[in-house]
Amino acid sequence: MAVLGAGGAALYTLLHSADPEPTDLTVRYRTDVPATATVAKPWLEVINTSKKDVALSDVTLRYYFTVEDSSEYGSNCVQTHVGCSNITVKIGTVAGPTQADSRYVQIGFTPGAGSLAPGETSQGIGLQLYRLDHKKLDQANDRSYNAEKTHYAPSKLVTAYLRGGLVWGEEQSGGAPAPGKDSPTPVSAAAAPPAGVMFDNFHYSGPDDPALASNGWQARTGEGGPGIRDTWSAAGISFPSEPTAQGGQALQLRVNTDGTRKATRQAELHTTRPDFFTGTVAARVHFSDKPTSGRDGDHINESFFAISPVDTSPNYSELDYEYMPNGGWGSPGPQLDTTSWRNSQKGDRVTRGLKKSLKGWHTVMITAQNGKVTYSLDGRKVFSNDSRYFPRERMGIHFSAWLIDLPFAGPRTWDMKVNWTYYQAGRAVSPADVQKAVDGFYSTGTNYINTLPKS
Repeated sequence: MAVLGAGGAALYTLLHSADPEPTDLTVRYRTDVPATATVAKPWLEVINTSKKDVALSDVTLRYYFTVEDSSEYGSNCVQTHVGCSNITVKIGTVAGPTQADSRYVQIGFTPGAGSLAPGETSQGIGLQLYRLDHKKLDQANDRSYNAEKTHYAPSKLVTAYLRGGLVWGEEQSGGAPAPGKDSPTPVSAAAAPPAGVMFDNFHYSGPDDPALASNGWQARTGEGGPGIRDTWSAAGISFPSEPTAQGGQALQLRVNTDGTRKATRQAELHTTRPDFFTGTVAARVHFSDKPTSGRDGDHINESFFAISPVDTSPNYSELDYEYMPNGGWGSPGPQLDTTSWRNSQKGDRVTRGLKKSLKGWHTVMITAQNGKVTYSLDGRKVFSNDSRYFPRERMGIHFSAWLIDLPFAGPRTWDMKVNWTYYQAGRAVSPADVQKAVDGFYSTGTNYINTLPKS
């Protein structure tokens, strides 16, 4: 944790001298976004103005805003000195009969965020707030927004709590500086996540969200296959409101076509680093049996897979789930193929097909441990293979929706969705324990966490 250095003592003295009854914490705020914007970007800074160390896991902040058009909202962490893996974000409703449109973004810290010594600062915490329908925000009537604060300055319109008690700011409901029924519970009650874990629930504003890149994801726009070659587009990647998804938001991969290559757009989101090797990787995926719009009959492939960065690598590795509701390559659907590859150039693989409709949400899981790969669907094993097709090198994780061919003319749209993904390196985890870990992340407001070792 960085200290303010020589200026720290002066800042500490200034903050105390301005308040005859110094609080334990001071919150400073800034923004560089106008009132009308697609994404709100508040930056917050916590300063310990007490005379003792303060664990950040005992601290909770609230940034207040007003709901427009009964829209659903999302929020995430973009940048912070303590690491966004150590930031929790929840959206709540201000208590009181007259506060129906009043919300807040609640920011917490995991034990990994560390502590602040007297006079020390958390440095800037960059946040985003956005509507899930992607319409522009009007921040003019948001309680905590202040267009004039383009440089950090104390703001009493952002509240801070220490172990649930108000220690800074003015609550929108006019509350007192004592814990009440709407006071936040510090996230220190949650255990620190184990090492070697990655989790993401895809709470992003769009494919250009800086948090998406910061957290190691990229929308594919390059050339090549599979499917209709050179038709990959970031336009098919979005993160809409989804009432049937855990947490109410999901990644959506949309394929558009009119039956011509020129008008075809396929969608893929993948990790930018090959961090995944042995252990357990899982995702909750929504498969579609019919197009969202247009005529049915496409050979659509909705896939979740781990793959080597280079397909000509001598240690090439690939582990696939591919769902084809209308079949493909001469095989009728619906069919789920689970495949482990050793050499993509020579077609060296072992595969198993499951003839079954998988319309709706399913938890798919791959466990690679002790020389054996096991594919599980909703907690039941569907396929396993021996050591010849066991991963030999690190892989990236991909979610992809693509067309095997273009069998007919006419406009149509297909959608695949992903609720969350979870990876535990080097260890087999049961489906029940995967869901337990995921539920824990949702309950604490942990949208993203990564404790994988740096490769």
